[in-house]
Amino acid sequence: MHTTIIDPAIRARYRALKGGREFAYRDIDPTRTAHLVVDMQNAFVEEGAFLEVPEARDIVDNINAVTVGLREAGGINVFFRFTTTATDHWPVFFQHFQNETFAKTQVETFQHGSHGHALYPRLDVREQDLILDKTRFSAFTQGHSDALDILRARGIETLLISGTLTNVCCELTARDAQQLGFKVIMVADANAALSEAEHNSAINTVASWSADIRSAAQTVALLKGEFVD
Repeated sequence: MHTTIIDPAIRARYRALKGGREFAYRDIDPTRTAHLVVDMQNAFVEEGAFLEVPEARDIVDNINAVTVGLREAGGINVFFRFTTTATDHWPVFFQHFQNETFAKTQVETFQHGSHGHALYPRLDVREQDLILDKTRFSAFTQGHSDALDILRARGIETLLISGTLTNVCCELTARDAQQLGFKVIMVADANAALSEAEHNSAINTVASWSADIRSAAQTVALLKGEFVD
């Protein structure tokens, strides 16, 4: 699991903007909260997988702790699956940021019904939870996920974000969510990247402008009405 480190200068800056507080959100309504579990699929999490993120296996217990805590408190868990169907659906990415062989394998891996596309089996997924597909990094890219409409229809106002990669799909989802008017909490020890540097770069960026940064234990406590500063 990553060791999350927030740069002292960045912390001082965002604390000053918040009037000296570490956290923007001191209490939340669990019944109007959704936990977005981003891309915890076999193709990212399994040992030896196509796009293996080794640290992702270490965060499963923390993700499950938040999932169970929110479920018991009356909120909703949403599990996202990165999905690709053809390279021409996203030509800038597939043609310019990866070679032809890699792109072909990625499309094959993240098709509906493939082993790689499926959620990692150690996740605590229950019948009442939602499973949504997204075809871009952010869960809120217009036209590429139903997340925004579904969350707004349910009256959701706060989002807890976990999953992988910290610095790609999780970070972009968090930043878009804040721009769309959601309160956002990034669960630092329930996010995984390919390196400490990438994880902490994303956490520091998000902490500055988009989200509170909390541990899984702090997040579960907050769901119980126990504020931890």
